[in-house]
Amino acid sequence: MSVKESAEGVPTEAAHRAATLREELAKHNYSYYILDAPTIPDAEYDRLLRELEALESKYPSLVSPDSPTQRVGAAPVSGFLEVQHAEPMLSLANAFSDDELHAFARRLRDRLSAAGVDPQEALAFMAEPKLDGAAISIRYEQGRLTQAATRGDGTTGEDVTHNVRTIKSVPLRLRGTDVPAVLEVRGEVFMPRAGFARYNREAAERGEKVFVNPRNAAAGSLRQLDPRLTARRPLEVFFYGIGQVDGWDVPLRQSDMLKRLERWGLRLCPDAEVVDGVEGCLDYYQRLGARRDELAYDIDGVVYKVDRRDHQRMLGSISRSPRWAIAHKFAAQEELTIVRDVEFQVGRTGALTPVARLEPVFVGGVTVSNATLHNIDELRRKDVRIGDTVIVRRAGDVIPEVAQVVLDRRPAETQIVELPEHCPVCGSDVVRPEGEAVARCAGGLYCAAQRKEALRHFASRKAMDIVGLGTKLIDQLVEADLVHTPADLFRLTVEQLQSLERMGQKSAENLLAALEKSRETTLQRFLFALGIREVGEATAAALATHFGTLEALQGADEGALQAVPDVGPVVAAHVCAFFAEQHNLQVIDELLACGVHWPEVSKPASTEDSPLYGKTVVLTGTLSTLSREDATAALTALGAKVTSTVSTKTDFLIAGEKAGSKLAKAEALGVPVLDEQQFLELAK
Repeated sequence: MSVKESAEGVPTEAAHRAATLREELAKHNYSYYILDAPTIPDAEYDRLLRELEALESKYPSLVSPDSPTQRVGAAPVSGFLEVQHAEPMLSLANAFSDDELHAFARRLRDRLSAAGVDPQEALAFMAEPKLDGAAISIRYEQGRLTQAATRGDGTTGEDVTHNVRTIKSVPLRLRGTDVPAVLEVRGEVFMPRAGFARYNREAAERGEKVFVNPRNAAAGSLRQLDPRLTARRPLEVFFYGIGQVDGWDVPLRQSDMLKRLERWGLRLCPDAEVVDGVEGCLDYYQRLGARRDELAYDIDGVVYKVDRRDHQRMLGSISRSPRWAIAHKFAAQEELTIVRDVEFQVGRTGALTPVARLEPVFVGGVTVSNATLHNIDELRRKDVRIGDTVIVRRAGDVIPEVAQVVLDRRPAETQIVELPEHCPVCGSDVVRPEGEAVARCAGGLYCAAQRKEALRHFASRKAMDIVGLGTKLIDQLVEADLVHTPADLFRLTVEQLQSLERMGQKSAENLLAALEKSRETTLQRFLFALGIREVGEATAAALATHFGTLEALQGADEGALQAVPDVGPVVAAHVCAFFAEQHNLQVIDELLACGVHWPEVSKPASTEDSPLYGKTVVLTGTLSTLSREDATAALTALGAKVTSTVSTKTDFLIAGEKAGSKLAKAEALGVPVLDEQQFLELAK
């Protein structure tokens, strides 16, 4: 009995199997990239893809342009062809202040009123992050990707179809049977922060050029002549609008239009939402700005678009930008300046950190005159020299850093920076353990800098929270030889404090009152305040909850310590080493003798008994009784894993006030949602 064959000589069974595989792989791609809810392991996906590759290799006529095997198959191109955009890719006007946003809203109301719209009608806006990537226009015909182009000058862009096809979050074929005959979608190609860091690390290991920032990485990757190079780079895309459309009655509202795009398999930004009026825009701006450093991708502002598309048409456009949309920019995060000097600061663990002293420059909303260079290896990798012009970067509350040297502005004579042989503070030897990037002062508490930094950490808000004990006062206390260890703080007298510069009796009494108040603390805070290497807030909370008492923790060996959630061999070794040092135990005894105390730790008989043990939890919104840091620490102490993204692997979403897109996504995926009270009950 012969095997049935198609007109192309392909067995019918093979053709059916190839079609089934393409459909199944497309479905899994949609679940993974659009819903962020993988349905099969990566290994199973790879097995299906290899089976399809084998079929297409055996029967080349089975290969179709929208096959998942064709993401990286095109030969390198000799150059980029020009593409005329069927609909212009407009740029956005910018607002840099609240006043400019209010002025934008007044212009909208005036124009809409003149067009017959009731001026009292509430204006709804589609608010979304302004991604720092590369704009792209992708054309689908009968649901199949046929062309992709850069923005270019807005009218003419470059054909980058061969590269865009390699981006796995870009569907090669739209889902569903109701797709338009022609659909041109606009979006932003970007490189996530984690992927950017990983790519640069691997490129540096290979001796290749690293990227300056994710935006340059995305733009540069789209303009590779060889798509195989683009495919190696972790690019992603979010879609936010449309261009030319044939065969689709586009919904009245921008937000509804985007929902339809998502159903067709086009990925949207999960942090976009509809807001009401200017106050809603400003609230979104503040909320997103507060979360900016937690996002998985870089943004440089917020975009607001009038949600009703009939109102968009009434408002129209001017030359290169629409009247119905505006970008509300954050303060600049990168600027040029000059390195005047490089000094080495000594931290509380003795680590020497090179710090660039800069010509002051306004960046990220503040004037920056110092920037970290992290360690001597990083300084050498970036080849930062005294006299160089550099790009300095600041992100939110993160310490400013030197991102890159502008080599074509390097003067003829610059000074190369070397690691000092002796501590710049106490003169002790500088040592660099084999295999470590960090060099350290060997002086210990003999080194005044280490004492100062240890005391600053001990007094900080998340440690002992000693109000009024700031950097300048600690400097004076150490330099006057009044304080050598944290215990000495609790022995200070009014007379000693009054002897310090600009310290009167009232200020001295206030500080002593703050010290008295700080004597009552928690075991978690006390452990964090001790400054044990690698023990942050979450680890301190986990240790406190697991062991319950300081005595039990002090008596634990490395094996017992590694039984604590998220405590590995490195942290366990540091904790054991800390409690093995006699002078550390002496300081702890002195602190206890000075009256430092805490209530008994309430914990389950075993951390494993907690209903949150081993669960993956996401926090969203604002909690009224706990900060985000304290909530994360509490969850970690109970054995939970706290992540930032909602997926089918999420066990619980804890939603506070003003919970946004994560709450909607959790509800859509059926993830259990806890309010604050329910969370506190589970955490008991």
